Amino acid sequence: MARPPFTDLFQPGRFYHIYNHAVGMENLFRRRDNYCYFLNRFRDYVTDVCHCFAYCLMPNHFHFLIRVKEKAEIERFWAGYKPGYTDHPGHHHIVMNPFSRMLNGYTQAYNKMFNRKGALFLDYMRRKQVSSQAYLINLVSYIHYNPVHHGICCDIADWEFSSYRSLFSASPTHIARDAPLELIGPVDRLHKTNRHYAGLNTEFEF
Repeated sequence: MARPPFTDLFQPGRFYHIYNHAVGMENLFRRRDNYCYFLNRFRDYVTDVCHCFAYCLMPNHFHFLIRVKEKAEIERFWAGYKPGYTDHPGHHHIVMNPFSRMLNGYTQAYNKMFNRKGALFLDYMRRKQVSSQAYLINLVSYIHYNPVHHGICCDIADWEFSSYRSLFSASPTHIARDAPLELIGPVDRLHKTNRHYAGLNTEFEF
């Protein structure tokens, strides 16, 4: 697959749908602890530069809905990560840095665990800026309905490795759940039939 010319560079304060797929017929996650380790790495690295509003990890791909933090927060992170470094690489590259470290570190750990070599993810992380509130609302549904769409389960609440349960739980979470709930309203607005899911533009399908 040829690499497309990305125009959706990460910008402070903007929402993005980010996603990626395993190479070939490989799976990104073979065991439950793989999923947990990946989410822990996301928390430890990527939340320095963005807020996470929704996610779904599938056996061979993932989806996240994020909002990049504001300019001052991003630059504060970079100053702490590269103290005394005067060459500013631009906000897009500052945001990409934690993502790259997260994915590379996960690949190394995965390869060591399963005695494999080489790349695990496709060679670039897909991203699409969320351009409207309507798209943002639909994207929350799209992400959480992935396991149903791919036939892994019959109910989105049954899939452990998405943010669906966290959105409607009172337990502590790293998900920025207040904003999605304000947008989508009652629980049944999200937890409805596949007809709503099927009506969403699926240009991001793997």
